[in-house]
Amino acid sequence: MDAQDAREHLRSEQERLQRLHAGFDAEHLHDESGGESLGEVTHADQHAADTASETFEREKDFSILELVETELGEVERALARLDEGTYGICDACGVAIGDARLEALPAARFCLDHQQQAEAPR
Repeated sequence: MDAQDAREHLRSEQERLQRLHAGFDAEHLHDESGGESLGEVTHADQHAADTASETFEREKDFSILELVETELGEVERALARLDEGTYGICDACGVAIGDARLEALPAARFCLDHQQQAEAPR
């Protein structure tokens, strides 16, 4: 993958992640305490199962937001590697990462072999 194609692919991914992040910002997840986000002044009127469901949904949203923020950081670091001339090179062995892998995962830092080693149970 040439540098221009890589940059376009990374910018597209960056924009997609920024839109997702903006959607969570619009929901004001960080602006509310857990109680406020559940929409109740007191939990006495709300069934425990409803509270649990709403709490689960809120935690799920926070988990997704954290994942989006992590992926956005990885894309930004990949753009920096592109500027440095190290994009598409495995951080572990220095071998070129295949184009198919970079198409599927544009912020990849490792070749497939080293990624599998990193994810292997210890």
